[in-house]
Order: sequence, then C-alpha cells, then structure tokens
Amino acid sequence: MQTMDEIVDKLVSHYVAPLHDYNAGLSVEALKKKYNVSKIAKLGSNENPFGTPESVRKVLNEMHNLAHYPDPGCHELKVTLGQRYDTPPSHIVTGNGSEDIINMLCHAFLEDGDSVLTVTPSFGLHILYPESHGANVIISQMTDALTFDIDDLTQKLEHIRPKLFFIASPSNPVGCTLSSVEIDQLLSHQSSDTLFVFDEAYFEFAACEDGYCDVLEKLKSSGKPFILLRTLSKAYSLAGLRIGYALCATENMATYLNKVRLPFNVNRLAQKAAIAALADAKHLEKTLIWNKQARAMLFNELTKLDLNPIPSQGNFLFFSTSMPSVNIAERLLTKGVIVKPWAEKNYTNYLRVSIGTDEENQHFITSLKAILNETG
Repeated sequence: MQTMDEIVDKLVSHYVAPLHDYNAGLSVEALKKKYNVSKIAKLGSNENPFGTPESVRKVLNEMHNLAHYPDPGCHELKVTLGQRYDTPPSHIVTGNGSEDIINMLCHAFLEDGDSVLTVTPSFGLHILYPESHGANVIISQMTDALTFDIDDLTQKLEHIRPKLFFIASPSNPVGCTLSSVEIDQLLSHQSSDTLFVFDEAYFEFAACEDGYCDVLEKLKSSGKPFILLRTLSKAYSLAGLRIGYALCATENMATYLNKVRLPFNVNRLAQKAAIAALADAKHLEKTLIWNKQARAMLFNELTKLDLNPIPSQGNFLFFSTSMPSVNIAERLLTKGVIVKPWAEKNYTNYLRVSIGTDEENQHFITSLKAILNETG
C-alpha cells in the first residue's frame, strides 16, 4: 500500500520535485528561540537598518477599513511611479515583491524546454522560477575577480538566443554593477527573440554613485524587448509589506503579466505605504548617506581580516573565508548575528552581510573576529 507521501511524490510536477529550497534566511524570533540570545544583528536579508519611516507609519495608522479588497490594478501607485519614471502607467506591473513578478514572467513567457540565461553567483529565484516552469537555465559564471564576464554573456546571447535573460545590477550577492559600455554591448547582442529582464532591486544605492548610468533610458532607446524590475523592500524600508514593480517595454507585455497575476497581489496597506515612502525624500537620503559610510567601514574591517570583500554598490558586502560559509554563519548565529552563507557551487566559502546600524555592524565584526581567533 502506498503512503500518502509516495502518492504526492507521483502527483507533483517533475520540474518542481528536484528544486532546491530558496534560502530566505532566519527570522529574529527563530534565532532567539533557537540560541536564547537577546542582542541581535539581523544582517542576512539586505533590509533597511532604519526601519519604517514616520511618513509610512502615519499613513498606516490612518487606515481603518481593511474589510474591503485592495485596488487590484494599484492605479494610484502606478500613476505615481509613471510620473517619476516617465513611463505610462499601463506599462507598469506591481507585485508582492519583485519575486512575485519574476514568477509571473516565467509563467507568462516560458514553455517546456525554453532557454533562460543568467549569471552566477546569482539571486536564486533567477534560476529556481525558470526551472519550475520547465526551462533550461544556462549559466554564465562571473570572472575570477567576480565581475560580469561580458564576452561570455554576449556570445551566449548571440548564439543561444535565450527566451529570457536575467541579470541584476547591482549584482546580488556580489554588489558589482554593469557599466554603460557593458550594457550597450549586451543590448547590441540581444536578439528580438530574447526578453531582457534587468533586475535593479538595489537601484537606489547604485544611482547615487558616480558613473552609474540611466539603465531605464538605455533599455527604452534600444528598441529591444525588456522588463526592468525594482522594489521598495530595500532603500524604502518596506520589506515587511512586500511590494515591487516592473517597468515594461510595451503595454501588451504588461497585459500578459497581468493575465497570470493574482488578482489582489498587493494589499491595501502596501499600496498606501509605497506611495508615502516614494514621497519621503529625507528617509531615502538618510539611508543612502549612511549606507555609503557604513559600507566603507565594514569593507575596511573585512579587508584587515584578509577576507577579500568585493567592492559593492549595494547595501551589502560579499566576502570569502578559508572554511565553508555555513560553518561561519552557524557560529555567528550563536552570537546573535544573522548573515547569509552562499550555497551555490564554487561559492560555498562566501558570505553576504547586509549593512546595518553602527551597533549591528560592530556586533558583527566583533563576533566574526572572535570566531576567526577561535578557529585559527
């Protein structure tokens, strides 16, 4: 007689069964319960260390009626975003985080056996979601210096002509960015058969750096199919409300995404909070100034420890150790520090640490030094 597990194993999609779980990190509550620690530095998920801005709290406190469904089209938010980025609201798609939109993209555009090109080390869902829809994911490895291998990418774009091309700049987890020239090279080798999915989840942190180009304008003027992904989880402090958006090349592209979108995928609180957060220039400026200053401090501290941090334009740093990253991460948990150990092949000695408050950053460095001293 078959067990229920055996029956379910037969029913599940053969694309889903072999997938690895996405590492979403550990919550503060889970860490406290597991290790009985009171002082926590949550530096594993690239969240904003300044918390929810007062402008957002004020809007949320004024919302009393949650018995009604939210606006399924997020009209007010799309108008706000459209004015900011000179994009028709009809070209904008909103999601329960940008991850939701990545899943929509795979659902709407991928069929069995389609090719998808992406880069490793990578944001895991650029691989997991395409694979869950039956796609053949083709990998371009970063260079030994952990920069984009443009020659390899352009060759693959030209000869493989993938259905979707996912790339993040700033890169997650590395933090490096594509130059204006490099983006031009990628676009020049992109065929009209390839949908360029440019993930700018960390756009705000990079946009204030010298030399970061206007990616949206480049994509618009290319005449090629594109979707640009951004989020309000990071710089705007809304990770807990989950809201991301996509700027699409055409209205019909957005229409196809909306066909597979859950009808009420962005809740009422998130929609109002997003509009308030976008208007709060002071909170954003405070975040960006601190991130640049604190990131430089952490970079210097990690360099002194011979841990080879990679220069980053995000709100995180990627660095290597002489032992498996899961071992370091587990030891840090016992000291109340959450970082993200990297599990991708060839990068299992790397960790990613988010930029926190001064107290969190010091807690991380002190704990890391103690562990390195203990292990020799």
